[in-house]
Amino acid sequence: QGRLIESGGGLVQAGGSLTLSCGLEGGTLRRYGLGWFRQTPEKEREFVAAISHNSAATSYADSVKGRFTISKDNARNSVYLQMRSLQPEDTGVYFCAADSTIRPSPMVDARGYNYWGQGTQVTVSS
Repeated sequence: QGRLIESGGGLVQAGGSLTLSCGLEGGTLRRYGLGWFRQTPEKEREFVAAISHNSAATSYADSVKGRFTISKDNARNSVYLQMRSLQPEDTGVYFCAADSTIRPSPMVDARGYNYWGQGTQVTVSS
């Protein structure tokens, strides 16, 4: 069993951009559906974006549609979250998750994911 490792978080001003990366050490992401979730002290972990195992389908939370893009690169064994037009409400710890079940659609429920990374902090200042 591999380990998911996120990177790319940081501090950015409102309107700025960041790209998060998540790689799997000790395994391959090829057959996994992947998702990004975020959490703040005030809120439970919430769905942000997900991509099916074959990259054929993606799903986004309404709050990030048109601003965030999830992508998967099997050659690099990584999944990415490109974030544009960031707002203070996007602040949180972002977690990468892997779903080992082959599904036609991306999993948007955190309970459907088997493996989780440790998270990376994203802070958007106003």
